[in-house]
Amino acid sequence: MFKPFVSIIIRTKNEEDWINSCLEAVYKQSYKKFEVIIVDNYSIDSTIKRAKQYPVKIVKIKKFFPGKAINLGIKNSKGQILVCLSGHCVPTNEKWLWNLIKDLKYKDVAGVYGRQEPFSFSSDLDKRDLLTIFGLDKKTQIKDSFFHNANSAIKRSVWRRIPFNEKILHIEDRYWGEEIIKNSMKLKYEPKASVYHWHGVNHDLNEKRAKEIVFLLEKIKLEKQDIRKKKKENLNILAIIPKKGKTKNFNNKPLISYTINSCLDSSFITDIVVSTDDNETAKIAKKYGALVPFIRPKELSNEYSHVLEVIQYTFEKVTNLNKTYDLVVILEETYPFRSSNLIDKLILETLKKGKDTLIAGLLEQRAIWVENKNSNDLKLIREGFIPRKLKKSKTLISLFGLCCVTHPSNIKSKNIFTKNTTVYEIDDPIMSIEVRDKNYKFANKINKLLKLYE
Repeated sequence: MFKPFVSIIIRTKNEEDWINSCLEAVYKQSYKKFEVIIVDNYSIDSTIKRAKQYPVKIVKIKKFFPGKAINLGIKNSKGQILVCLSGHCVPTNEKWLWNLIKDLKYKDVAGVYGRQEPFSFSSDLDKRDLLTIFGLDKKTQIKDSFFHNANSAIKRSVWRRIPFNEKILHIEDRYWGEEIIKNSMKLKYEPKASVYHWHGVNHDLNEKRAKEIVFLLEKIKLEKQDIRKKKKENLNILAIIPKKGKTKNFNNKPLISYTINSCLDSSFITDIVVSTDDNETAKIAKKYGALVPFIRPKELSNEYSHVLEVIQYTFEKVTNLNKTYDLVVILEETYPFRSSNLIDKLILETLKKGKDTLIAGLLEQRAIWVENKNSNDLKLIREGFIPRKLKKSKTLISLFGLCCVTHPSNIKSKNIFTKNTTVYEIDDPIMSIEVRDKNYKFANKINKLLKLYE
């Protein structure tokens, strides 16, 4: 049975006129498995004093951004389901909370937002907004990214992958909704989960706010434009090469130099950034033509650090330098046999097929067995001992470090591997050979053999 623990995040700033009514309606809900987190932007009225009359947890935020406030509240919460409620919204009935969260039991539903009704004393402009936008019909959205955090609920499991944007002043909910739709999940509108809201979504036609929101909406539109329409010579493409520690020598050259040279051979890559924690590696990378704008922190070089965390950190640091990119190419130094045109092949294929992410991969036609660690049993997951030409399914070995092409939005949302990810089959198995400590001698032998046949 679906009975999750819910964390209700309420953002406040001088809400003394509303906070009692808001919290009283919340604590009258028929569904009782919840906690309330107040995220207060240093109210100077009696908001906090009034809120403390209820069993709430209070956290403070000084520099307010809507997405940052919600994320802060969530970090201080423990619920499986996360509800966002404005401090000046009042649930209209005792079933509000249950109606808001019940559809989150479905796997493909990421978020639900509820109805907003005007008070009798709301302005005519606000009444018009709320009555026309929030209707009586329940909706499932698979293309429309509209979402509203004055009255909404999302899954914590989704938020971990796609948190709210902390750098924008408005419509953090719409930005989040865009990422949800892009990742093939659904949004729902539930009119039975209704609240009274004293102002409309357009804030009495506040012109300054309107200009700011239009700017953000147009930015979303631009980000969604198909980059295939852009001339290839006008594309800005970033290559990131993550490297932990010192680079070794291979065939009398620094191993990292092979990957940097592959990027320099590309017709499309505009910037090559090596993300390293080692000053000597940084010096070598610069010598061979890469950028090393910073030394990454040691905490991103622990044994448990994931390469995708390094990629995201690096991308954010680079784009904070007022850089914008259409695509990001991820490469590791351990593939010195990468062909000179592989990177461009993957970039062109990404543009041609409109994929979110494209990864180099190698066809594996032999039988593949997977061991169950708990039982030591082996399971055959690839058709066994039949002629390779007769095998119906393809098994491709992912070679992420050989070459991965993705979009900046995927890195921002911490979700490189979306449903629109595919594998690009390489035609030369030599490219898949890695140079690591365990096979260093083997790679050297391969290199000598290749030289014999040059």
